[in-house]
Amino acid sequence: MKNFALIGAAGYIAPRHLKAIKDTGNRLVCAVDPSDSVGILDSYFDEVDFFTEFERFDRHVEKLRRKNAGNEIHYVSICSPNYLHDAHIRFALRVDADAICEKPLVLNPWNLDGLAEIEKETGHRIYNILQLRIHPSIVKLRDKVLHEKSDHKRLIDLTYITSRGNWYFYSWKGNLEKSGGVATNIGIHFFDMLTWIFGRVQQIKVFYSDRKKVGGFLELEKANVRWFLSLDKNDLPQKARAEGKRTYRSILIEDEELEFSGGFTDLHTKVYESILQGKGYGIEDARPSIELAYHIRHAQIAPADKEEVHPLLGKWLNR
Repeated sequence: MKNFALIGAAGYIAPRHLKAIKDTGNRLVCAVDPSDSVGILDSYFDEVDFFTEFERFDRHVEKLRRKNAGNEIHYVSICSPNYLHDAHIRFALRVDADAICEKPLVLNPWNLDGLAEIEKETGHRIYNILQLRIHPSIVKLRDKVLHEKSDHKRLIDLTYITSRGNWYFYSWKGNLEKSGGVATNIGIHFFDMLTWIFGRVQQIKVFYSDRKKVGGFLELEKANVRWFLSLDKNDLPQKARAEGKRTYRSILIEDEELEFSGGFTDLHTKVYESILQGKGYGIEDARPSIELAYHIRHAQIAPADKEEVHPLLGKWLNR
């Protein structure tokens, strides 16, 4: 049984980590979050030392390490805001633990190099949750693409619309410097999936970008991708709005839908199982999508070529 600490216990994604820790037969020893709305802990573990101040949490974890009495931390699970991931990963390695971090590992690609140096210095590992890589439908598609001998590039339309209210823009998520913006905060898993399946980025174009939506075109080794990401409920397709849905996700591959709406329940647990077996996704696995999101964030708006524009993006370009 391994001992875990959790940073960001009140966060949206924290329950998936709590479930993964429990389902893999391990133990949550302590947790921290500036918010004390963490009753969710009791659904999984009822003897967790909880802190709202990181300094006190730091001191507690260090004391456990020095005592070496069976409660020392082996893994730190990180569910904090994006801009804090780098610091919290460093904390994990400093207290002789491995880090398991939500997306993205960091916001800027060069920070990955610093983390790689710390890995070498400490002998501990940094893992990223890239759960779409183990989704059965996506694994099946990647196997198919890898075994193809044709040079044909598929045309892909990636659409992800997840409605968010005004609160979003008053939180860290709406702050470009803290979240990385729409492309990073809601898009990075999809960018990781696409580059994992269809190869390296050869060209990046951004046709539209504001605080609620961003869209453009990617040329990959084996695919051309028209992509559109949005937080605006007005971008939802009419059918989704009529059904009262607030989220719409679609990946069309040459007009054929990639069905992966189900199968998400246990993906975090499966990633944890892999990590505990000494596998898991590390720094170099995370690098392509972090570099891509960074370039999108800093790209100049390009002239739109009609054939490269996502259908839902067209209405914003024509205004």
